[in-house]
Amino acid sequence: MSRGSNPEARMPLREHLREFRKRLMLAAAGIVVGMIVGWFLYQPVFEALQQPVLELAREQDADVKVNFAGVATALDMQLKVAAILGLVVSAPWWLYQLWAFVAPGLHRKEKRYTFGFLAAAVPLFFAGVAFAWLVFPNAIVILTGFTPEGAANFLDAQLFITFAMRLVLAFGLAFVFPVVMVALTWVGIVKTRVWLKGWRWAVFLIFLAAAILTPTPDAITMLFMAFPMVALYFAAIGIGALRERAVRRRAPAEPTEAPA
Repeated sequence: MSRGSNPEARMPLREHLREFRKRLMLAAAGIVVGMIVGWFLYQPVFEALQQPVLELAREQDADVKVNFAGVATALDMQLKVAAILGLVVSAPWWLYQLWAFVAPGLHRKEKRYTFGFLAAAVPLFFAGVAFAWLVFPNAIVILTGFTPEGAANFLDAQLFITFAMRLVLAFGLAFVFPVVMVALTWVGIVKTRVWLKGWRWAVFLIFLAAAILTPTPDAITMLFMAFPMVALYFAAIGIGALRERAVRRRAPAEPTEAPA
């Protein structure tokens, strides 16, 4: 990145792409390490995912099982679960790389907000993961409850585990999106008025995503997911507005500092 005295200087496109590649490779390396950890976590994670099925079979005397239909299905599932667990485990690392890609556009004293970004993004990501983990057992109970009496329900392992892990990842990313909104506003890429102007579409898309991602047919669970996301969306707008107001107030009094 060029470090001239001009505060409006921008990183040349070639350097911008080089920085993007660097951060992408660092993030990928962290995810690979997370995948190795995820490989060893597969067994306890699978047992935890299977627990609602076992409890349902025991409590209702139902013939419900997770079925591995193919010879290589178990290995394929372990690889897929390890990949998604790698994304979850390495979340603090790749979230940092996301911020580090944006940070060159900040001034020196603004880069101290890196800790604030991570302190907000990482807990929210894991909060979304935890929320999905709580929703999943309830989904299994409700959806398998439609099995006719006397029939067996053999859950395909591919669909069962892939659905569970994608649900976990989707909730985590949904909960961290407001922090990304704040970051984009913080560096001046997206103005607060843009987020506010599109709030109707945002609320609609949030409820649509909640309806798709929530595996239960009841509206209560969908609302339980959508309301926190809407609240986080408007909280992100509020934080961005406070930031823009603070910048406007100090602009006449403080000289603009060149980016680091």
